[in-house]
Amino acid sequence: MRLKLLALLVLAASLLSGCGYNRIQTTDEQVTAAWSEVLNQYKRRADLIPNLVQIVQGYAAHEKEVLTKVTEARAQVAGIKATPELVNDPQAFAQFQAAQAQLSGALSRLLVVVENYPNLKADASFRDLQAQVEGTENRITVARNRYIKAVQEYNTTVRVFPSNLTAMLFGYKTKANFTVEDEKALSTPPAIKFDGGAKPGAAAGKPAGSALSAGY
Repeated sequence: MRLKLLALLVLAASLLSGCGYNRIQTTDEQVTAAWSEVLNQYKRRADLIPNLVQIVQGYAAHEKEVLTKVTEARAQVAGIKATPELVNDPQAFAQFQAAQAQLSGALSRLLVVVENYPNLKADASFRDLQAQVEGTENRITVARNRYIKAVQEYNTTVRVFPSNLTAMLFGYKTKANFTVEDEKALSTPPAIKFDGGAKPGAAAGKPAGSALSAGY
């Protein structure tokens, strides 16, 4: 009896593996892990923004419109319930992406304003935040790139034969992915321009592109 049960289990495992079930599970977990890292880095950026706004406000309180836009954009991002399930809802995913792009644009305008305040740029706290924000933008780019590749692998698995039949049987569908106007931007480290008067790409080791100005 036990031998028959064991044989059935081995047969079932072989069938599930052969029909792509295990592959779907593996790639699905990879997407979940990659998405968690994306959220982690976006949260880090959101956590840095209040301190950044507070410091800028201390030197440029009359730049009220710019400061308000950043605060409102951050609040809009915080209002979106970013969960692992969000990647299964294309509409909610698009809203999340749009909100993050709006926050990137508002933050970019804030950093342009900073150029007009030399004393602010010399502030030690601001310079520390400058380094943290720049590092976070780089990590966001890397995390997004990993997520895009993970989703690509998963979506391919659930669409090709014969694993597409297994995906259909168990209700697995393709997941939403990030979209960019220029895919090359994903592999280009973003540059945040804090130094007044410097031309984009003029500084040594600084690429001309900017993740913030790119709005993703």
